[in-house]
Amino acid sequence: MARTTASGSRLLHLIGSIDPAQGGPVEALTQLYRVYLPQGVDIEVATLDQPDAPFLKSYPFKVHALGRAGATEQWATTKLPWVRYRYSPLYARWLRQNLHRFSAVIVHGLWTYTTSGAVGPMLEAKTPYLVFTHGALDPWFRRAYPLKHAIKQLVWWIGDGRLLNHARRVLFTTEEERLLSRDAFFPYAVHERVVGYGIADPPPPSPAQAEAFRQITPELAGRRYLLYLSRIHPKKGCDLLIQAFADIARRDPGLDLVMAGPDGTGWSGALKAIAAREGIGDRIHWPGSLHGDAKWGAYRGCEAFVLPSHQENFGIVVAEALACGKPVLVSNKVNIWREVEADGAGLVEDDTLAGTRALLNAWADQGEEAQRARGLAARACFVERFDIRKTSEDILSVISEVLPDVDP
Repeated sequence: MARTTASGSRLLHLIGSIDPAQGGPVEALTQLYRVYLPQGVDIEVATLDQPDAPFLKSYPFKVHALGRAGATEQWATTKLPWVRYRYSPLYARWLRQNLHRFSAVIVHGLWTYTTSGAVGPMLEAKTPYLVFTHGALDPWFRRAYPLKHAIKQLVWWIGDGRLLNHARRVLFTTEEERLLSRDAFFPYAVHERVVGYGIADPPPPSPAQAEAFRQITPELAGRRYLLYLSRIHPKKGCDLLIQAFADIARRDPGLDLVMAGPDGTGWSGALKAIAAREGIGDRIHWPGSLHGDAKWGAYRGCEAFVLPSHQENFGIVVAEALACGKPVLVSNKVNIWREVEADGAGLVEDDTLAGTRALLNAWADQGEEAQRARGLAARACFVERFDIRKTSEDILSVISEVLPDVDP
C-alpha cells in the first residue's frame, strides 16, 4: 500500500464568509490558492455568504455561496443572533451531496453555522477533515465575555466540540495558540498540529505606494509616524495606544500616529475624544481602511508598526509589517510575540496601559542604528517563519498524512 500525497488532490474549504473586510483567514485563503495551483492542488470554497454578494466575483477559485439570498441590513447582522450565526438550510444539504467529490476538507473558525451545520454531514461522510480554529479557543474570550463563554460551552457539547474531537487534525498557527486552547472547553480531546500561518511576499516598494498613501493622508506631509492598522475595536487595545502615545508625543514633537482600519463598532468617536483631552488630536490620523498601494505605502513609510492587542491569534497585519522590514511593537497577547522577541524583530510588553507606555518609550529610547537593525531582523523573521509558501507546505504535509492509503 502507498499513501496518497496532497499533490493532485481537490480540497474543500468551509468558511463563514469570504468578504474581504473579514481580513486574516480570507486573505490567507486567496494566497494559499495561488501557491497550491502550480502544485496541482485544486480548491473549492463553500461559504454562508449570500449568493448575490458582489465580492464573490473577485475570487479566482470556485465559490459555493450557500447563505440566504437577498440583502440583509447591517443592523440585523450585528443585532439578530440567527443572522449573525449565518444559519442556512441549504448548507448541510449541499455538504451531504458534495463531500464525496473532495479528497479532504478544511473547516475554518468556530461558533457559526459553518461548524455546527457541518457536524452531521462530516461525521457521516468518509472524507477526512481538518479544523483551523483561527484563535477561537483563546481563553481571553472566557474572561472578557463570561456569559457568551457559558453559551459556547453548551454549543461545544452539542456541536463544535464533537466536530473538533473527531477531526483528523485540529490546526493551530502558533505553539502559543495550541497551549492556550487546551484550557478553553471540555471535554477536549483533539489531534493537535501547529502548521504556522503566513502571507505572500508583498509587492516591492514603489513611488506609487507612497503617493497613494500621501493622497489619503495629506496632513502627514512627510512627518514621521507610528502605524496601527487593524480593526478599531476594544479587543485591539486602541485606547491604550492613544493614551500611551500622548506621553511619547510630548517627548517627540515630530512623531505622529496613524490609526488605520474599519470601525464596525462606532468606537472611533470616543477614541478621538480621548486624543482631544490629551491635546494630541491633531497628531493622530484616521484614514479608515487601507488597501492596495495605499496600504503598502502606509507600511513602507512608518517607523514601526504598533498592535497592543488584548487577544490576537496570529495577526496578518503583523506579518505584513515584518515583510516590509518594519519593526513591530506588540503586546504579549499577540500569539507570535515569542517569535518576534526571539528574532529581535520588535519589542514586546503587557497589554496594559503601563505596558503600552513602556513599549513606546522603549522604542523611542532605541537609537537610529538599533532601529535599523530591528528593521533588518523584521524582514529576516518574515522570510524564515511567515512566508505563505512555508505555510502551504506544512498544510499539504498534514493533508497527505490523513488521506487514505491507495494502491500504487
